[in-house]
Order: sequence, then C-alpha cells, then structure tokens
Amino acid sequence: MPVIAPMPAARPARIPSQRDGGADDAVAAGTTVDHLTETYRAHYRSLLGLAALLLDDTASCEDVVQEAFIRVHSARKRVRDPEKTLAYLRQTVVNLSRSALRRRILGLKLLSKPMPDMASAEEGAYDLLERDSLIKAMKGLQRRQREVLVLRYFADMTEAQVASTLGVSLGSVKAYGSRGIAALRVAMEAQA
Repeated sequence: MPVIAPMPAARPARIPSQRDGGADDAVAAGTTVDHLTETYRAHYRSLLGLAALLLDDTASCEDVVQEAFIRVHSARKRVRDPEKTLAYLRQTVVNLSRSALRRRILGLKLLSKPMPDMASAEEGAYDLLERDSLIKAMKGLQRRQREVLVLRYFADMTEAQVASTLGVSLGSVKAYGSRGIAALRVAMEAQA
C-alpha cells in the first residue's frame, strides 16, 4: 500500500508570466511536482472527507486519496492548467471510490451465494428406499384413502377442495384421511 507523507517545505513553483514569454511552456509542461505537493498539503483532509462520504471505512478512504495523488502525479503532464489540479484530484477520488464500491458489491455477491447442498450417495439411496416404501404402502391403501392422501398432501389441496374434487362430504375426507394415515403408519413400520 503506497503511503504519501507530507514533504518538507519547498519553495513555491514559479509560474511564468506573459511577459517572460513562457506561458506556452507552462501549459506544455503541465502541473509541476511542487504544485502537486502544495495541493497535497492543502487539500488532503478535504479529499479524505470526500472519500469518507462515499466509502464507509477510514482505511479505504486513505487508500483512495493516496492512490488519487499517485495517479495525478504520474499523469501531471496531462493536467495542463495547474489551477485544475484539485478538480482532477477530486474526480479521481470519486472514480476510485466508485471502483472500490463495485469491487465490494461484486465480492458480496460472490460470497452470498450459498454452496449447493449435495446429498451423499448413502442419503440418496436411503431417500430412494424410503420413497419406494411409501409408494408400496400407498398401493396397499383403499382407493378412497389413497385419493384423499394424494390430493391432500401431494397436491396441497385443502380438505374442502378435496371434498369438492372427489364429490364427497368434508367429514368423509377427514375420515378417509385419518384412516389412511393410520394404515400408512402401520404399513411403513412393518416394512422397517
């Protein structure tokens, strides 16, 4: 993690005036290291505050601000107007903060996906045996008991819906259901 510490006081950069004939040289040269250093000293805290509004932890804010200074320093020749150095720094802080948030969101999306639960081969075989036992026990029930249990528990119908579907009374559905469950319990215990 790069760390930029305040540099010792240096003499301010001399900006050529129009009469020196060096105005074009200053534009071509870009922002000077001295100007960037002064900007760093003067605006570090405000840029840190800007990053703090966009991010939630201090370490990330400091990293973003330091990275912004490093990037602007390496591209200082492209910042033709020294007065716009702070604007470039602010925009770089905002862009780096956005990137940090995108990385966090992506990381959270990847971490929040649960791993698929895989049943072991033994569990799968046991489930298959249990299902086969249940089907065998269901075949041993009376027709009406089997119909009521299938509609009630496998089709998720209410007792009233089952009564309407089979054309029997609600009391008959309850009676067939309770007798069918009791018969299933006996048949499953006998197979175990």
